[in-house]
Amino acid sequence: MGAPECWWSTWRGLAVAVTAACLLPHVAARVTDALWWRPRRLEAHFARQGVRGPPYRFLVGCVREMVALMAEATAKPMSPATSHNALPRVLAFYHYWRKIYGPTFLIWFGPTPRLTVADPELVREIFLTRAEAFDRYEAHPIVRQLEGDGLVSLHGDKWALHRRVLAPAFYPDNLNRLVPHVGRSVAALAERWRAMACASGGEVEVDVAEWFQAVAEEAITRATFGRSYASGRVVFRMQGRLMAFASEAFRKVLVPGYRFLPTKKNRMSWGLDREIRRGLVQLIGRRSDAAEDHEAEIKEKGNSGGFRDLLGLMINARDKKSQAMPVEEMVEECKTFFFAGKQTTTNLLTWATVLLAMHPEWQDRARQEVLAVCGPGELPTKEHLHKLKTLGMILNETLRLYPPAVATIRRAKVDVTLGDLAIPRDTELLIPIMAIHHDARFWGPDAAQFNPGRFAGGAARAATHPLAFIPFGLGSRMCVGQNLALLEAKLTVAVLLQRFELRPSPKYVHAPTVLMLLHPQYGAPVIFRPLSSPSAVRVDPR
Repeated sequence: MGAPECWWSTWRGLAVAVTAACLLPHVAARVTDALWWRPRRLEAHFARQGVRGPPYRFLVGCVREMVALMAEATAKPMSPATSHNALPRVLAFYHYWRKIYGPTFLIWFGPTPRLTVADPELVREIFLTRAEAFDRYEAHPIVRQLEGDGLVSLHGDKWALHRRVLAPAFYPDNLNRLVPHVGRSVAALAERWRAMACASGGEVEVDVAEWFQAVAEEAITRATFGRSYASGRVVFRMQGRLMAFASEAFRKVLVPGYRFLPTKKNRMSWGLDREIRRGLVQLIGRRSDAAEDHEAEIKEKGNSGGFRDLLGLMINARDKKSQAMPVEEMVEECKTFFFAGKQTTTNLLTWATVLLAMHPEWQDRARQEVLAVCGPGELPTKEHLHKLKTLGMILNETLRLYPPAVATIRRAKVDVTLGDLAIPRDTELLIPIMAIHHDARFWGPDAAQFNPGRFAGGAARAATHPLAFIPFGLGSRMCVGQNLALLEAKLTVAVLLQRFELRPSPKYVHAPTVLMLLHPQYGAPVIFRPLSSPSAVRVDPR
């Protein structure tokens, strides 16, 4: 190497070293500020406004205390077993710190501040009057793998387009066309239980937390794929297996990088995800080829035409530039609605059945209503369902006591004033839905008791504040599939009440817990005793 080249190489090395030496203090200062000084400034900012909370600890925030409180609460079941005061078990950290700091307090998820908000008036601002200032919290990567990058996680114009395209699938008139299909599926399940009961001495014990997954899967598959139901069912059964793997992985989220380790189950999970995507892409391709003929058939039949499924709506969608929805976005929406639809409906059905078994007086009232409206044998029809007022009250009370999502999180996109509080940009707001649902200030001294009668005047009048009941969220991002979940739950419970008496199993352990959504920690075994002979039950072919 010549002298000029040697000189240039030496100079370049010195320049890199000097640059690194200059940048290192700057980077260190930025990291120190993010992990220590900024949290301390935010603590002081909220303290000046009267908002306090557990102290921030370097890097970990309050996570260690939160995990310890939750672990202690879930180490033993609820006592007594018939109690519905589930908040101290399900949201143990919130219950504990609220007693110390009040309903609005500051916690730390690592170096990220989270302000708890349990006042319905402030909730109104977050979801309605000031909604443009807040954004949805990004879910954990394991959850996002399952729920997909669909409507739940989209933002801005893309979210608005997808919402507009998909909403017609969940209009009541469209969902009513699913009633016969779902009814036959539930009746077939009931007949299996009846046969099991006859073979085992007159009653059968069923873990409804497992069995109801099949019922929920039936409805969401038909809602998503419509006339492509058979092909869609194959793909969604793979998605169901993937959900089982993800649930196990989610229990290990505190192990850094666990989801990237090439364990046997992780490799199986990755392979399933590839198969699911491949299957959905092929299904979308086949449907796209026949889309024009089917759309013409729908228009020819008019308002009385066939069911409008999610996949068909997406295939025929166009944006303002007349561009079709990309295939990858359709794949993500299919994944989103399977995950959200199956889990939400399964949990609602599970808790409603457990509660009816625990409270025979309400079970009897609901059964008398079902028999009076639907008769003892025929499947409930769409005309019957809206007349089942008592059953609707029971489902609302179930959603109040055991909401599928016990809390939700929003992030302040800008500096914003919420009530009397100045909220800095990037502050997260934790809305503890279950805490609001159990708050005696809004629900009275019997807030922790099962009393469907409180909904006799409708959901908006059940509490002292109309926004004290938000099981499906609020505002423009309210769960688009809530009508499907409620229709499916009402139909399923009505069919079961026609055919069975429900009692809690001696094996049942009342232990609601959160793993993505609220579910019974040790399953939900319920005893079913048939009410009549199989010949008394007719399946309506409509």
